[in-house]
Amino acid sequence: MALRSCSRTEAERFIEGGWVRVDGKVVDVPQFRVGDEQRVEVDAAASAAPLQLVTLLLHKPAGVPYGDAQRLLGAASHAPQDASGIRPVKRHFDQLVALMPMLEEAAGLAVYSQDPRIMRKLTEDERTIEQEVIAQVAGTLEPAQLARLAHGLTFNGKPLPPVKVSWQNETRLRFALKGIAPGQVPWMCEQVGLRVEGLRRIRIGRVPMAQLAPGQWRYLQAGERF
Repeated sequence: MALRSCSRTEAERFIEGGWVRVDGKVVDVPQFRVGDEQRVEVDAAASAAPLQLVTLLLHKPAGVPYGDAQRLLGAASHAPQDASGIRPVKRHFDQLVALMPMLEEAAGLAVYSQDPRIMRKLTEDERTIEQEVIAQVAGTLEPAQLARLAHGLTFNGKPLPPVKVSWQNETRLRFALKGIAPGQVPWMCEQVGLRVEGLRRIRIGRVPMAQLAPGQWRYLQAGERF
């Protein structure tokens, strides 16, 4: 690159890192062709360090299949309150793996990652990571039935381990449970006479969805751990 004394590899990293502008617009594709009359600029803060592997946290809207929700990930839907300090670039949306799946009709925290460490953690420890889910329900629930919901049900022929369940308000139940299978919370509610009208996951392990609006996403921050 003529504007910087660097190797071809470093030049490609400048481009992939979103540090290069052509006629004022960021270009992050190394094969982009530049005309003789076009103006090329390199950001003064440009770094040739390899792009870090990222994990994206999305507030998946209800009714969107978990895998298909990746199409919502892009610079336009990046949450303005993201405190990670990471600059979105095209490479961050490539080769993402969907982790910790949930029902299509459910909303809430969805995880997509390029990082093998995160993939391994959320795959190998999936049964032991606590998830927090809010269920919008219809029906009445006696104290004895609430206690049964917390400990006393059998799912797929096996007794369920104790879970934390409490009323968030008159129509919302809060569940905190491990080893949750898609569809398990609605099934549990049905066993005690409740009908689930909405489901939203708000936490996975120690990572909350926080203030993400439906369809918005943020980066997993360096200090966050599932």
